[in-house]
Amino acid sequence: MAPIAPFNAAEISEKARRDLLLLLEGIRGKKNLVLEKGLAGSLNLLVKFSTLQEYGVDKPFFLENDNVDTSQRNVVFLARGEKAKTVMAVADQIKRLRRDSQIEHEFSIIWVPRRTMVSDQLLEEAGVLGEASVTEWPLFFVPLADDVFSLELDDAMSDLYLRKDPTSIYLSAKALMAQQQKHGLFPRIIGKGDNGKRLADLLVRMRTEVAAGESSDNSGPSFLGLTPSSTVDSLIIIDREVDFPTMLLTQLTYEGLIDEVFNITANQTEVDSSVVGGAPPQPGQTGSASSSMKRKVLIDPGDALYSTLRDSNFAVVGNLLNKAARRLQSSTERNQLAAKSTAELREFVAKLPGYQAEQASLKLHTSLAEEIIKFTRTDIFTRSLEVQQNIMSGADPTTQHDTISELIARDIPLPTILRLLCLESTTNAGMRHKDLETFKRAILQAYGPQHLLTLASLEKMNLLQPRGGVGLGTTPAAKPGSVTNYTPLRKSLRLWDDEVNEADPNDISYTFSGYAPLSVRLVQSLIQKHTLANLVKPSANPQAPAQANPLAQGLRLFDDAAKYVRGATFDERQAGAEKAGKARSTLAGSGHDKGKTTVVFYLGGVTRAEIAALRFVGGRLREGEGEGAGGRVVVCATGVVGGEGLVGCAVEGGRFKG
Repeated sequence: MAPIAPFNAAEISEKARRDLLLLLEGIRGKKNLVLEKGLAGSLNLLVKFSTLQEYGVDKPFFLENDNVDTSQRNVVFLARGEKAKTVMAVADQIKRLRRDSQIEHEFSIIWVPRRTMVSDQLLEEAGVLGEASVTEWPLFFVPLADDVFSLELDDAMSDLYLRKDPTSIYLSAKALMAQQQKHGLFPRIIGKGDNGKRLADLLVRMRTEVAAGESSDNSGPSFLGLTPSSTVDSLIIIDREVDFPTMLLTQLTYEGLIDEVFNITANQTEVDSSVVGGAPPQPGQTGSASSSMKRKVLIDPGDALYSTLRDSNFAVVGNLLNKAARRLQSSTERNQLAAKSTAELREFVAKLPGYQAEQASLKLHTSLAEEIIKFTRTDIFTRSLEVQQNIMSGADPTTQHDTISELIARDIPLPTILRLLCLESTTNAGMRHKDLETFKRAILQAYGPQHLLTLASLEKMNLLQPRGGVGLGTTPAAKPGSVTNYTPLRKSLRLWDDEVNEADPNDISYTFSGYAPLSVRLVQSLIQKHTLANLVKPSANPQAPAQANPLAQGLRLFDDAAKYVRGATFDERQAGAEKAGKARSTLAGSGHDKGKTTVVFYLGGVTRAEIAALRFVGGRLREGEGEGAGGRVVVCATGVVGGEGLVGCAVEGGRFKG
């Protein structure tokens, strides 16, 4: 019997859905649901509102709006209990309802993904712990596609790198440990980065705790839970701080640009109704009011047209849409229908819903592409992209300072400026002290003195710091070995390709029109060694086998690159008991050496362009016959983020009052 495939999107979604519905079913009668806004997208992916209504949910409210009414006796709060601010918001609303309502309410609190001692203590101090039934919904991975799983931790970036809060490391370990207990241990845990090392150590510790717990259990040890998986090859952990520049760059895939322009959250984005069409204006509503309305649009990974567009470089999306339009038109033309037989017409009618769905999808993506074209043709976009490309190709960064100064003078949005400055700093081990001070003064004069706090936060995150000196904040200048050195990496991993082929790509560099993401190159150095070795140093003999390249031997490529990448390097092999190994091998049967799953976990977040690059690598493995033949690459992360999100968590939102 073949083993169950690990990281199965349908299985994970169904379990999360079932767990939530069981919790709601346990609360009798009609109930109002008070939901944290950050959970709305995940909930929408997992369960329809009509299903919630079947389980007694009457009205939904957002916790942040503080407007839950007294229409139902049962009030259910669904929120993340990791932040004191959220816990106190729940406590305040319970106290308000208790004070203002004539009804004797029954309160239930469902913490996601876990109940904590701190949340209990805060509720007790607020005087509401005894009045509420408290439980937890263990929602960890949310499937965004068949091969993408996100913890949807919106604050992971600021928690890890700004506030130095390790909560997201613990939640990541819990999520990965749940998969290990179901499918077996990851045979190998390898990766790069200080926080990544903490995650790997925590996974090993949790495994030890589970083993100790099973050994003391009277029912006897569960051998299979303590043995390496027969379906997973390895877990590769990439700490986001080893490769900040990839996140700061403008993504140039179709899905990446949708995220840059419209911002995708849990497979949904908000688009002006004038772009994609919307409901007709209500009576009494003015035309200007109706045209400015936003409409939520589902970016469906299961859509056949979108699956062909999402990972393509935007330069070729127009041609792909034209091909889809011509094919759809030829399938539905009347003169062709007239020539069809009765059997063929019956077959056409059966396919008609599919044609209609494809037509709607084509209309949506044509409209989105037209808006993206307007965005990419602006002078600000082209100038900032030019700066990015020059910096990543290895040009002298000081030659870009005039352009950045001009953009500041034009008062373009601050995050765009910060992305360019942080890109220069992170790719060149900091900025010259004189240049950094000049740009700091320009930012404070152009955007306001409150951004002194923004600059201090960026320095604390190691995104914007001086080279060879001490900054104005508390962060000392970068020490040797504490930064990623891109100068040797450009050659040793071939991070830049001047002859990139965007229409028919043969390398991951197409995702950024020349730049190959460092994080994905590190993954390739582990699972696609032969291909990468021959890309970096082609063999003098074209007939020589790929594995003959000396760079492809062992972990040479990874080890050579790791010397120049910041953070700890770790490689942990997990072996189980001998009896357990034999039992799992027997269950797995023969023929499972090939086609294993490689799990790539991004701690801190992953960009959509990196997901596209990893899909490209996975596609080559799946179609190939050599190394990793038939393999599957699964992308997991604390969240899907971009450059705006990275610098945005440092931007000060308040203003000094005069």
